[in-house]
Amino acid sequence: MPKITLPANSLMLSKDFVFGVATSSFQIEGDRKGRQDCIWDTFCSQPNAIEDSSNGDIACEHVEYWQQDIELIDSLGVDAYRLSISWPRVMNEDGSVNELGMRFYVNLVDELLKRNMKVFVTLYHWDLPQYLEDQGGWLNRETAFAFQTYAAAVANALGEKVYAYATLNEPFCSAYLGYETGVHAPGKTGVGNGRKAAHHLLLAHGLALKVLRQQCPNSLHGIVLNFSTCHAQSESAQDKQAAKWADEYHNQWYLKPLMHAEYPEIIEKLSADERPDVIDGDMDIISQPIDYLGINYYTRTVYEADNQQWFKVVPPVDKPLTAMGWEITPDAFTEILVDLHTQYTLPPIYITENGAAMNDELVDGQVKDDDRIDYFRTHLNAVNTAIEKGVNIKGYFAWSLMDNFEWALGYSKRFGIVHVDYNTQKRTVKQSGHAYAELVKSRINGYISGIK
Repeated sequence: MPKITLPANSLMLSKDFVFGVATSSFQIEGDRKGRQDCIWDTFCSQPNAIEDSSNGDIACEHVEYWQQDIELIDSLGVDAYRLSISWPRVMNEDGSVNELGMRFYVNLVDELLKRNMKVFVTLYHWDLPQYLEDQGGWLNRETAFAFQTYAAAVANALGEKVYAYATLNEPFCSAYLGYETGVHAPGKTGVGNGRKAAHHLLLAHGLALKVLRQQCPNSLHGIVLNFSTCHAQSESAQDKQAAKWADEYHNQWYLKPLMHAEYPEIIEKLSADERPDVIDGDMDIISQPIDYLGINYYTRTVYEADNQQWFKVVPPVDKPLTAMGWEITPDAFTEILVDLHTQYTLPPIYITENGAAMNDELVDGQVKDDDRIDYFRTHLNAVNTAIEKGVNIKGYFAWSLMDNFEWALGYSKRFGIVHVDYNTQKRTVKQSGHAYAELVKSRINGYISGIK
């Protein structure tokens, strides 16, 4: 079996570097009866919305098998588990707490702590309660204040047992895919909708940050953003400008308000009715200091100029691809980490998601996913290179712990380092899971023997 190796002098092999695995609530939990409906339940019921016409009603039945799943996580030897809370599982429509739903997460966190694992909690991984969407969802400014109430309830229940809270996961996906292009729930479209949703999501982050700091001053508090390195198709000035605009529209739109209290220059290219309504004081709320930045990375994107002086994606040709059709570009991972470090004064960084969907096959009780092992090896080394270049990276979470509901693609793509048989719910650690565990466990021996 191939191994995942790092240079012997890598800081990632020190006892202080955090290795973990990650999941999200809607993708694994199932137990739809135990919660309110969310926008993904509604979206899944629409014709042709999900590639395989599936839904999250059952998923990996994590609500039933959570103890087994934590035991599985523990067996990998990781330091931390990143999970998300299902907003519609813990909050009732009237704003009161669903105590049974909250108890599930309290038990989960307590068990993780018993096993000496750090708990990273994400408050929003896209499963907005449908009752809030019925009132406008992220197009309604009031949703940001509802999120603050929800954040306070979770902080009250879990407190400082949680090592690190993240307010949002990938607001780009929530806003752009959900409200601008419509390929994710709730399936709305329009530039104005996307930009408005993005602003309200960032406002929600800032409002939640206030109550999290008040209630859990000793936990870390941050946000998780996804980034794709933006490359120009050619050396032409037009294509280089297109790549710059794309970077501002898809990457900097979410980071620059947090760091510099303003939207990037590309906002000037939008018409008045496409720009978000920014009220006095909003940017102060959004740009409060964060303790850490979570970064999710999967691939780069190549752009060229279109005939409207805008940008369009150039699909990859003759390149190694994952099952998602994404280029495998570890060098671009180092590049964007270094670029962000150069451009901003960032807090410590955790790589909160990185991984690959591959065409896995379970044969004789094994999944020999050498391609995924190679992906992890090259991308972990890309992180190491960024650290060597001065980027302050404190941890790395493999996406995902297990195969799960992959949003609009249903169950057709498998990202897990653990295989899930959706008919029997049997979990089988893939070769990549064994390789990842071997790397994680090797640090202790390496540290003791003087490698670090």
